[in-house]
Amino acid sequence: MPNQSRIPHARTFVSWHHPKRFLRAEDGAVTIFALFMVLIMLMVGGIGADLMRNEMERTRLQAVSDRAVLAAADLDQTLTPEDVVRDYFAKSGIPAEYVSKVTVEEGLNYRTVQVDASASMQTQFMHMMGVDRLTVAGRSKAEEKIAKVEISMVLDISGSMANNSKLVNLQDAAGVFIDTVLKPENQDLISVSVVPYSEHVNAGPLIASRLNVNTVHQFGGAAPWAGAPSGVNCLEMPESEFNSVSLNKALWYQQVQHFQWNYSSAYDVTNTVCPQYEYERIIPLSQNAGYLKQQINKYQPRAGTSIFLGLKWGAAMLDPSFASLSNSMAAAGNVDAVFGNRPAAYTDPETLKTVILMTDGQNDRSYRIDSSVYANESHSKHWSQWNFQYYINRYVSSRDRYKWYNQKYTATYGDTLLDNICDAAKASGIVIWSVGFEVTDHGADEMRKCASSPSHFFRVEGRDITKAFEAIARQINQLRLTL
Repeated sequence: MPNQSRIPHARTFVSWHHPKRFLRAEDGAVTIFALFMVLIMLMVGGIGADLMRNEMERTRLQAVSDRAVLAAADLDQTLTPEDVVRDYFAKSGIPAEYVSKVTVEEGLNYRTVQVDASASMQTQFMHMMGVDRLTVAGRSKAEEKIAKVEISMVLDISGSMANNSKLVNLQDAAGVFIDTVLKPENQDLISVSVVPYSEHVNAGPLIASRLNVNTVHQFGGAAPWAGAPSGVNCLEMPESEFNSVSLNKALWYQQVQHFQWNYSSAYDVTNTVCPQYEYERIIPLSQNAGYLKQQINKYQPRAGTSIFLGLKWGAAMLDPSFASLSNSMAAAGNVDAVFGNRPAAYTDPETLKTVILMTDGQNDRSYRIDSSVYANESHSKHWSQWNFQYYINRYVSSRDRYKWYNQKYTATYGDTLLDNICDAAKASGIVIWSVGFEVTDHGADEMRKCASSPSHFFRVEGRDITKAFEAIARQINQLRLTL
């Protein structure tokens, strides 16, 4: 007879293996699901790791490609663009064979370089899903284009430029600038006007004869007397004109008196208020590098400093209001015919207008002789032969000297007028580069304010002025990524 004590155990065994109860059992299910999720996470993480490596390689390839095309598109580059690109890749640690194609387009005033680069990267995780390699690709395009550029070089030739070889250093720097921008490939594209200034600006007969001028003496006039210097064409600029860049052709300009008020001897009239020599006149709209450098190399230090007058003339020669004068000068053969339609409109997208403003000091005071003793031809001839300050100190009672002259500008008011014309020029879209050459802190502050941005201002000493002018010239040759 069966052992009854073992029957319950048997029942339990039978009931445990009953199909319905087996289907309801959940022991071990969570463990299987967890293993499945871990597997999925490993797969996703592996894919992410491969894709991240791919993106890092793509970014590196793109960065090298960008830098390579910028170097290759440089018009000053002597190597072929393709050699530059492949060499750039090799030196950056990326095999040159990654460069699949280099496309070059170039013409008289531009060079465009496009690089297509690609590489194949072996996967570390995705190969388990049948993806053995990923492609890394990059494309870059750069262009250096010398568009039409209108430049005014406004250069300080005041008396302090005699110190510390400053004038020689300026002449060298200006020469480097001119040679950099006026290259043969830029023929007819870039015009350079030069505005030398000291206490005033000599507009020269080419410009002055095309404006309305109230003549107060015959220096530079149609029939100067024997021995009188020719070409003295400085024009008084009404203070309201510094609020605008344009040259007011409806205005009747007053001719600046011809005299010298600071002195070293009785007959010293070499540093007159108006720069009086032929090479001190404005040079309008030229692309003749040899002539420009020749004239600049003749400069001599003269008189005081009126930065605001230099900039007014430099900016005015970039304003469309000057175009009728340019056209007239071109028709007369005074400037290259191709520049007869300049300055372009401010809205012309193909034209860059820029001023390079240089000084070694700051605005100074300026005087004029009282009209009572500069009233006729006899007076003006007298003051062309006698140093004014010497004469009144020698022959006029000290209590009466103040009656013989008046102060036209104070240094402070000069700063105000400079601020006005700087603001007007920048508002019109003119780019202003300013160079403070061995200036005081005050002079540096004024030039920094005038520049288009802090990066457009250079404060330099000695021969570093050449580096500043060269840097400006190279940036005028606009280099930019186009893709």
